[in-house]
Amino acid sequence: MTDAQSAQITSGPGFIAALDQSGGSTPKALKLYGIDEDAYGSEAEMFDLIHAMRARIATSPAFTGEKVIGAILFEMTMEREIGGKPAAQYLWEERGVVPFLKIDKGLEAEADGVQLMKPMPGLDDLLNRAVAAGIFGTKMRSVINAASPTGIAANVAQQFEIAAQVTAKGLMPIIEPEVTISIADKAEAEDILLAELTRHLDALPAGQQVMLKLTLPSQPNLYKPLVEHPAVMRVVALSGGYSRDDANAKLAENAGVIASFSRALTEGLSAQQSDAAFNAQIAASIDSIHAASIT
Repeated sequence: MTDAQSAQITSGPGFIAALDQSGGSTPKALKLYGIDEDAYGSEAEMFDLIHAMRARIATSPAFTGEKVIGAILFEMTMEREIGGKPAAQYLWEERGVVPFLKIDKGLEAEADGVQLMKPMPGLDDLLNRAVAAGIFGTKMRSVINAASPTGIAANVAQQFEIAAQVTAKGLMPIIEPEVTISIADKAEAEDILLAELTRHLDALPAGQQVMLKLTLPSQPNLYKPLVEHPAVMRVVALSGGYSRDDANAKLAENAGVIASFSRALTEGLSAQQSDAAFNAQIAASIDSIHAASIT
């Protein structure tokens, strides 16, 4: 974690690209990219294809720190090369994009209205490898499916517990308690989440910071107190299944919050596109998400 990287993530005018689809979500991401499941016969081939897609995005002319201030990588991406360099090194040295790493191992079954993160027995080793690879921070996702005060409290407590382990390694944790956009009590769940996040942030040691990755709220600027909290380096938003246009519109209503989109970033990209068409599409996507992030 360098001062230049910290400054870029704290105040850079842009957004964070989420290029971290894992084993469970990769077939869907590839299908949207125009590669059906019958195009690969093994998990290894599947990951080769998704890495090629990510590398194509990362090497595209528009994918630079001017508008894309950071990118979240999947563990297997961190361990591979882009443009002849280790992925994290390539992003920062060649593109000016700060590298993050997805560290969670997926979700537990739903209980008490939430899905907690599965255990991460190898986390210490993974964090050590991340530090060695030049990763700036981490991201971990859990899910909220109901306005359950006890469930949301447990969800946020787990996030901050893992965040402390990440911070101890000198990395910046992105806490992501995603609120499902389709639930009937979304607004109530977000009010509870805001209170729980604030309680934990207030309890952090002076000078310690985390980042927050949150579902775009039903009430615009609900998370303004989090944007302004001294223990928060940056608040980023997930697209959560909204189309890019809808996600951008909602993002623009939330001052100080920037995007960290995955599906909304890659919408419209196809393996069958020529490089010129691909680069034009990713440039247009980056421009629109950047514009919504700096409002």
